Amino acid sequence: MSEVVFDRPKSLIDVTFHYCPGCTHGIIHRLVAEVMDELGVEGKAVGVASVGCSVMSYDYFSCDFVQAPHGRAPAVATGLKRSLPDSVVFTYQGDGDLAAIGTAETVHAATRGENITVIFVNNAIYGMTGGQMAPTTLPGQVTQTTPYGRDTNLAGYPVRVCEMLATLDGVALAQRVTVDNVKHIREAKKAIKKAFENQINKKGFSIVEILSTCPTNWGLTPVKALDWLRDNMIPYYPLGVYKEKE
Repeated sequence: MSEVVFDRPKSLIDVTFHYCPGCTHGIIHRLVAEVMDELGVEGKAVGVASVGCSVMSYDYFSCDFVQAPHGRAPAVATGLKRSLPDSVVFTYQGDGDLAAIGTAETVHAATRGENITVIFVNNAIYGMTGGQMAPTTLPGQVTQTTPYGRDTNLAGYPVRVCEMLATLDGVALAQRVTVDNVKHIREAKKAIKKAFENQINKKGFSIVEILSTCPTNWGLTPVKALDWLRDNMIPYYPLGVYKEKE
């Protein structure tokens, strides 16, 4: 009789993801679910879904979920946490949602030190709506709206979210990770767990930025997309802890 050594986390529902092949949303979902299982918070966790590729994340997690308008997830999470202070509230947002239309909500929730956890998936492009330039699109990167590459003279420079939020007093954790290999996946899980533990310990606002791939809109195979992330995204968005309260 064989022993089960790897199984679906209890906090993930047994359904098929809708994400494109090679997209790392599925890996990140699993890490969040594993952390909820290990901390035993599934029954009091409330997720806030953003608008973007992850808009249907409420179909995959077994905890309660609220759908927020585009960019408003930190504001919705603030209301949830203040009205249900014993709950564990987390947002799950892409870069178009968090770093574009949701910039103000993100910055002000962070500077107030709202005791919430933000999972921020950065794939440097608008995924769901067809591959337009995002605030995180790299200089020279080709998108549907920058067919000759992002021109910083016209479009400015990408937003480095962790570096920006690390300047704010209310932030307990600002860390950037990725999930391109086993070592980085393990580091990402530790960061996500730390962000949830910060909330449980009432330390304030925690954000984990996760560099992700978008093979479909990058026009690459899943393997080539991982290579592109390593060669281009990590040098521009260095991994590491940008702020951590003791």
